[in-house]
Amino acid sequence: MYRSSPILWRPQALRSSAQSLLPSCPLYERVPTRDESGHLLSDFMMLFPGLRERSQPECHAVLNQVDGVLKAFPEVVFADMNLNLNLLWVSVRARPGVILDIACCLKFHVPEALLVGPKTA
Repeated sequence: MYRSSPILWRPQALRSSAQSLLPSCPLYERVPTRDESGHLLSDFMMLFPGLRERSQPECHAVLNQVDGVLKAFPEVVFADMNLNLNLLWVSVRARPGVILDIACCLKFHVPEALLVGPKTA
């Protein structure tokens, strides 16, 4: 269920070897859809090209930057970094412009980060 204080943060490739052997339930089963008041949450994805190929210290540095940005926004409810896909999923309490605010802040700290969105013609 929904937890309001800590951001659920699971950088998959950096877990201990014992944890990495445990099966992980699909993202759609873990992602909250409503906040504690029952309001719908919004979500977005960002790609971090080449993140999994970086050295472990570099990867940790990027993840720490991402963590710092996400913790600066009280609207963030859930975050999951899939290092196999170099993909960050973030669920937020709806507020006009919050997704772009977070995405721009992430892009500022990690310039190679890309916001995933629909392709426009």
